[in-house]
Amino acid sequence: MNLEQFYKKAVKIGIQNDLRDKGEIKKILQEEKKKFEKLEKKDQEYFDKDKLFNPYSDTRILFGDLKTNIKKVIVGIDMETGEILLTYLLNRDQGAKIDLIVAHHPEGTALAQLYDVMKLQADLLAQSGIGISIAEQLMDKRIGEIERSLLPVNHNRAVDAARILGIPFICIHTPADNCVTYFLTKTFEKEQPYKLKDIMDILKGIPEYQTQSRLQVAPKIVSGSEDNRCGKIFIDMTGGTSGSKEIFDKFANSGVSTLVGMHIGEDYLEKAKKANLNVLIAGHISSDTLGLNLLFDEIEKEQRLEFIGASGFERNRRKK
Repeated sequence: MNLEQFYKKAVKIGIQNDLRDKGEIKKILQEEKKKFEKLEKKDQEYFDKDKLFNPYSDTRILFGDLKTNIKKVIVGIDMETGEILLTYLLNRDQGAKIDLIVAHHPEGTALAQLYDVMKLQADLLAQSGIGISIAEQLMDKRIGEIERSLLPVNHNRAVDAARILGIPFICIHTPADNCVTYFLTKTFEKEQPYKLKDIMDILKGIPEYQTQSRLQVAPKIVSGSEDNRCGKIFIDMTGGTSGSKEIFDKFANSGVSTLVGMHIGEDYLEKAKKANLNVLIAGHISSDTLGLNLLFDEIEKEQRLEFIGASGFERNRRKK
């Protein structure tokens, strides 16, 4: 498997696990094609052509020859200059023969465009019962905030380190987050948790959450009590980064009673409490690791790879 195949397979898996209607994703890609075709030739060179087949702006090959053969990868939740230097030293001093650095959180052009993938959240909010016009208007405001916050960031810092040291580098963000969202959605549908403690029991049975629990970062109920009934559950684990702070009353009005997420800021939590919502934090690194592992399980159906876990990631293969 070469780098291009690895990348396109990750995107394909992300689409397969996307909870949106596949027709909606097709429309997104068609719209990008129309945008590209309308551009003058002198402007087409600045268009991100990956958007013609990849609906996830936060997932990109950041550096490397597309034909590079991939057998051994080092994977981490955050792979920045320090981790890239570590990879170089492992190759140079220990003969590790690492072919590819895989980051979960975006860097480079993927970080610069992180805001664009947040549109996915509006569709998921609409599926929960919130009107699409309300969801889009709330998300448009938040997307603008994130876009502006990213403008001064040194996006390419880690990518430059990989380029200078000659190590291929990729980030896989929303496709992996889609995997964990889909997995937990289907698990809850099957297990039908009745109370919050039932959700906790389900999470405690998943290896990635067990690992982080041993590191004292266990799943935690931050609003409500373990004997509260779950009611309608919304899983908030995909779509770039945190959405609108004004959404919690809308959740309550749409019938949602429990939010299950990776993390939540204090100002978000206060608004969730005011809306009388249950909030359960499954865990950030654990959820990111679960998503990556589910994605790699699918990739390895085509070719077994060798993994080095770094920066919070630990490879765990599901039994077939």
